[in-house]
Amino acid sequence: MVTEQHYTIQLPVYEGPLDLLLELIEQAELDITKVALAQVTDQYLAYLQRVSEHKLEDLISFLLMAARLLQIKSEALLPRPTELEPGEEDPGDALARKLVAYKRYKQLSIHLADRSQAGLKTYLRLAASPAPESMLDLADVDLEDLKRAFMDALAAAPTGPALSKVVIADGIRIRDRIQIIITALRKVGRTTFQKLFKNAKSKLEIVISFLALLELIKQRQVTVQQDTLFGEIELSLGDSWQGDQDMDFELEFEE
Repeated sequence: MVTEQHYTIQLPVYEGPLDLLLELIEQAELDITKVALAQVTDQYLAYLQRVSEHKLEDLISFLLMAARLLQIKSEALLPRPTELEPGEEDPGDALARKLVAYKRYKQLSIHLADRSQAGLKTYLRLAASPAPESMLDLADVDLEDLKRAFMDALAAAPTGPALSKVVIADGIRIRDRIQIIITALRKVGRTTFQKLFKNAKSKLEIVISFLALLELIKQRQVTVQQDTLFGEIELSLGDSWQGDQDMDFELEFEE
């Protein structure tokens, strides 16, 4: 009795669709071009039909590549080339360039793997060694030479204005700005944020005045009101205001 024997052909497993494409083109001894991609499309599809789905780690990427190859082959069979939109890249040329880059990196990875297996994990320096910077030689210089050089440098340095002519900015204290705000509100009862700071002479004075206002709001000595979004901010005496009370309370923002 003759029994029928079945033989299973072991198909190679590729790392990805580019790896499979590169193998098919090299087997056909073709250059990596758009025409070569169209020629190996049938072999690519035949491989997908023979291999089991569970053998492909990324089945989607293989199927997407199959769709791109079918597009490239169909355009190659047309009597006239497909017109591209301005700025649009030819899919065949783009895939060919990507495959060329993949081949280069694959060759480098194989070269590095061979070196690692051979224990060659270091590389010789091919560039010339940098020339060392020259050191300052002070062998013939004594203390008097250094003193003389220092005095010459001081004499050549520009002189600043005399201390009697230097203008020092007046110190700005939060307590002083609090008193100014309260004095203004005592006179008019109500004012605006813009009017309060319009006479400020520097950014520092505006910042200190704003901190003083925040302190007064916290102590409920001043209330603020804004009727509309991004509208004018109005200031008035708060609920805790008691006439000529002592304003020397503890500050959160110390000078």
